[in-house]
Amino acid sequence: MSDPSSSSSSAEERLSALGLSLPAPPQPKGAYVPVLRHGDLAWVSGMLPLENGKLVVRGTVEGEVSVAAAYDAARLATLGGLAALKSTLGDLHHVAKILRVGVFVASSAGFTRQPEVANGASELLLALWGEDGKHARVAVGVAQLPLGSPVEVELLVATR
Repeated sequence: MSDPSSSSSSAEERLSALGLSLPAPPQPKGAYVPVLRHGDLAWVSGMLPLENGKLVVRGTVEGEVSVAAAYDAARLATLGGLAALKSTLGDLHHVAKILRVGVFVASSAGFTRQPEVANGASELLLALWGEDGKHARVAVGVAQLPLGSPVEVELLVATR
């Protein structure tokens, strides 16, 4: 894979080249904000895999949801996080570096392949930002997630 950060194209142009687009920014369903900025940092709240405000898949991974479908769900949740980030920053050009990605995976008993699911988020960010998309990560198995989602993705980003 070539290094996207060495190209003059923007993350949004690379997103389009991948045949992807940002959804409408998700609206919070509780007493929190989707993105909180402090100094040059932006924390993106946990995002679910939503299309048109509706969860696209429900269940636990390796229960009702395959690893491949959960990978795609993590990618979709990441797109929602990027949409929230763009809404706050005005443009994804203001993202200087992806620092940390947290991926929570609703896991069936005995499921231990959470890192494979989390790659849905990580590989997208690497494709969009190259070297600046490299990040620390946590992939955690949990019993359940909000609305029955199989994944939830949060981001910590350095901004310019």
